[in-house]
Amino acid sequence: MTPPTTAPAAPCAAVGPVSRTRLHIRAQDLTAYRAAARAHLGAPRRDGASPAHPFVAAHALAQHTVTALTAGDPGFTGVVHLAQEIRTHAPLTPGDLDITVEVTAVRREARGTRLALTTRLTDAATAAPVADLATAALLLGATRTEPHGTLPAAAHPGTAPDGTGHLSTHVLSAADTTAYAHASGDLNPIHLDEDAARAAGFPTAIAHGMHLVALAAERITDLHADGDPARVTALGARFAAPTVPGTELRLTLQPHDRGTVVRFTVATDTGTAVKAGWARIAPAGE
Repeated sequence: MTPPTTAPAAPCAAVGPVSRTRLHIRAQDLTAYRAAARAHLGAPRRDGASPAHPFVAAHALAQHTVTALTAGDPGFTGVVHLAQEIRTHAPLTPGDLDITVEVTAVRREARGTRLALTTRLTDAATAAPVADLATAALLLGATRTEPHGTLPAAAHPGTAPDGTGHLSTHVLSAADTTAYAHASGDLNPIHLDEDAARAAGFPTAIAHGMHLVALAAERITDLHADGDPARVTALGARFAAPTVPGTELRLTLQPHDRGTVVRFTVATDTGTAVKAGWARIAPAGE
């Protein structure tokens, strides 16, 4: 499988108040990622980018930002992705994106340093906003980044449930995880190599948390957005525990507020893997 174009098309700016780069998105990148997100779901009913793809586009610059922040910190041992929110203003399409990442808050904790990152994707040709992302991460063992700002509260939209929810079960194999790693450009060895995962404190290689969120987004697209991924205009989730390939995943979807919000969770026999998940659904034709 050809890796996606996740490397910046222009050099990353040095980390200061804001990091910047330009990224070229290819049609095959969008198609490959959506195929990986839809493992065992079959072909999509409508074309379009995955609602989770803005995270993939932003990942390289966010990773660069974290790497620069932790350079020379002897206590730093790794990053834990705590939560992710994505708000899409326009469908992601092939072309050039201007990407900015800002570290908006830093807080010291017992296990290291917690970060809030704010990312914007902008169409390079028109300067129109494409997506905004809010990322929460824990830098394990890191102590050299100075605290500042206030960590934002996580969004959790949806007030009134609409009838009964929907439960489906899924199993992602090691091959599915490998395919997702290459389609997303996230080749962190904890997802691909058992020895590397054990060295990081996991029992074996683990699935990508965003793979579970992308899978949930596809099920929501199929069941609540008439198969149109462009109608899923926002997406959020918190990561509660890692999962290993081959584990049965129980995905629960619960529509709220006359179908404009769908809440979701992903659970296993050992507990909750993804919690407080939600997606906003735009009316058809908007």
